Amino acid sequence: MAEIIDGKAVSAEIRAEAARETERLKGLGVTPGLAVVLVGDDPASRTYVRLKEKACAAAGIHSEKYLLPATAGQKEVLDLVRRLNGEKKVSGVLVQLPLPAGIDSRAVLEAIDPLKDVDAFHPANVGRIVIGNPRFLPCTPAGIMELLRRRRIAVAGKNCVVIGRSDIVGKPTAMLLLHADGTVTVCHSKTRGLKEICRRADILVVAVGKPKFVTADMVKPGAVVIDVGMDRDENGRLCGDVDFAAVEPLASHITPVPGGVGPMTIAMLLKNTVLAAELQNGISRPEGR
Repeated sequence: MAEIIDGKAVSAEIRAEAARETERLKGLGVTPGLAVVLVGDDPASRTYVRLKEKACAAAGIHSEKYLLPATAGQKEVLDLVRRLNGEKKVSGVLVQLPLPAGIDSRAVLEAIDPLKDVDAFHPANVGRIVIGNPRFLPCTPAGIMELLRRRRIAVAGKNCVVIGRSDIVGKPTAMLLLHADGTVTVCHSKTRGLKEICRRADILVVAVGKPKFVTADMVKPGAVVIDVGMDRDENGRLCGDVDFAAVEPLASHITPVPGGVGPMTIAMLLKNTVLAAELQNGISRPEGR
């Protein structure tokens, strides 16, 4: 039976670290601040924004929420982002995705000051990740790497397979695994022989958005399985991209849904917001923190 990787427990560690670092910064006269921009009335997005507000409050981070109607034009969104770039009390700017049709998401993300881009979606930050000199790491991929690191799961020399090539999860996760000396294969909808490729994986990361997509015959015995999915099964119950009940007996380690990768995303956002405040104020973090 697999060891369950408890994302709630690991995220609690990271949130506590962010709270302690925030307290230290306040002693130096700096309060980290996060501004979240939500355009439209998507229920899932509203939930995410509410969770981020709550997490900031618990860590002592100042937070601001900007709600724009779905009818807001691109200029209105860009003007708001540029204003927040200049706000001293705002360390991080986050535009909640997806944006309504008619707004160019890429243009909006590129308008965020790279030093305030706590989602790490700006091309400047993406480029820094590629060359191995990151300023910030995208929250979900960074959360995956923290789960592996804090559970002492070595990446170096391992065959790592990432199913999914999104700019938000798949691609950056592959890059971070590569920087950790893993041998990485990225699979997607056009990949041939997917089952055979997956069965060679020592570490399998699944981010396709399809409920129970990965079945037992796709998993190598003893593999580490990281499930990024957040889906609903045929009965409407929350599940992941991995058939947990079938795969768990085979794996050495596995993340559950819920309670695996999900809690890590907001925890890493807090970490990035605190880091952004340090960078913008020229504050160095003590060694070992």
